[in-house]
Amino acid sequence: MTSLRGRRADAACLPRRPFGRPEVYAPTGREAAAFDRWAIDEAGVPAAVLMENAGRAAALVADRIWPDGPVVVLAGAGNNGGDGVVLARTLLAHGREVRILHLGRETAPDPLLHGWPVPAGPVPSDAEALRSVLVKAGVVVDALLGTGIRGSPREPVARVIQAVNGSRTPVVSLDVPSGVDADWGEVPGEAVRADVTIAFGAPKLGTLLFPGRGRAGRIVAVEIGFPPLGARATPARVITPGWAGRHRPRRRPVTHKKAEGQLLIVAGSPGVAGAAVLAGRGALRAGVGYLRIASHPENREILQAALPEALYVNVLDGEALGEAAEASDALAAGPGIGIDGDAGRRLDALLALPGTRGLLLDADALTLLGAGGLPAFARASSPARRLLTPHPGEMARLGAPKGEVRARPVGVARRAAESYQSAVLLKGQPSLLASATEECVWVGTGGSSELARAGTGDVLAGVAGAFLARGADAAAAGALALHYTGRAAALARRGEALLPTDIADSMARALGEIPPRRPDLGFPFVLFDLDRPH
Repeated sequence: MTSLRGRRADAACLPRRPFGRPEVYAPTGREAAAFDRWAIDEAGVPAAVLMENAGRAAALVADRIWPDGPVVVLAGAGNNGGDGVVLARTLLAHGREVRILHLGRETAPDPLLHGWPVPAGPVPSDAEALRSVLVKAGVVVDALLGTGIRGSPREPVARVIQAVNGSRTPVVSLDVPSGVDADWGEVPGEAVRADVTIAFGAPKLGTLLFPGRGRAGRIVAVEIGFPPLGARATPARVITPGWAGRHRPRRRPVTHKKAEGQLLIVAGSPGVAGAAVLAGRGALRAGVGYLRIASHPENREILQAALPEALYVNVLDGEALGEAAEASDALAAGPGIGIDGDAGRRLDALLALPGTRGLLLDADALTLLGAGGLPAFARASSPARRLLTPHPGEMARLGAPKGEVRARPVGVARRAAESYQSAVLLKGQPSLLASATEECVWVGTGGSSELARAGTGDVLAGVAGAFLARGADAAAAGALALHYTGRAAALARRGEALLPTDIADSMARALGEIPPRRPDLGFPFVLFDLDRPH
């Protein structure tokens, strides 16, 4: 558990998180190690400088979050342990009570201590003796394994991890919780349950993917002196408020409704008007200038009552439907349309229309696509303007092996983007966005279990469709929709009572939010700050 001060800070600063610079990368453990070697061997940054910067930055962050009580550092034999030793020396120099427990390395003399008399010794081999030390600490620093682990931790590390988790003392992990795979977030054996993970240079991809995300707690990434990534930029990036604020479409001072994007939403079979209402409300709240909704005639009265700002189109009238599509800048189709042959033929006819309008397929449209019911899709629009928004079940219908969708979602999203020559937003925790036109995979940071409710995806589709219509390319539209629906959900402050309509109605607050330029921790070297998952 965190201190009372820490809990108050988390609650008070929720609207400011996630904090992140406009460009925040999320390397795998292997990518981070390769960049580390390049920085040392070719860019000329001494390894000792990186370790010194890492340990000192981590010390400042840990002290800011937990300013009271003794600190126990569990230091392994590798570089992660060295980071922990620097942290211990820094905190002792700042007046904190500190103790180092070494595992698998010499305890003295340690050149990283620079002569500071930090109490140190081996990790007690007796489980009860170790537990006694840990429960008396104000905070435990996990510097055991770092990013290089592959497979389950072996003894005696596994025993130490069990003791840490059983102590109920606040835990800070350095770079990645020991036992969590830094590449894909797998937890094959014992793994530390951290309250805070302090990442060096960038958050590691494995701490953003479940189940590793569940062990990382709050993630704070700090700058430690690496050269700019430049051409060595890793394929995964994080969607942050800073990035979204820079890239979302903005209304011009002098404009008109059609200049702000014309969107056609095809949604709602008989009795499923709600899907069309939610998608339409999301689109309108996201700023689209002119909205048409094509739905079954049985839904007309409901739609015109719920969305008087939208123009109704009879989905059974092929001529009117085609005219609406040709007049629109983007087409978003799928929520509640059904998966029968008639629905497929109507949608396929729209996809066959000439033009490069933006295209979003969601829900039932994805099922039709996966079943081969939309042959015109291959010729519709361009890869840069096509967006698919599947949840895991729909991704499986698009051909992804069910076991891989949850186990290796990054690879699944990338392969689907390449196969369908589209941007693919794989919804989940976290949601991921891959594109056929760039190698990068975007990782969402704004999701929570509160979003797990029928209808949330319809709102997301409407928001993404609005950004497509307003000129964003498919990948940007998906990433922006992911960020702003997540922020709207957080700002609604409904908890488990959150409804999709709350998300749409809070969109104005999310879009009007000014991204923080500095983290609430106050340190300029903090690159990224993400609350624990909830």
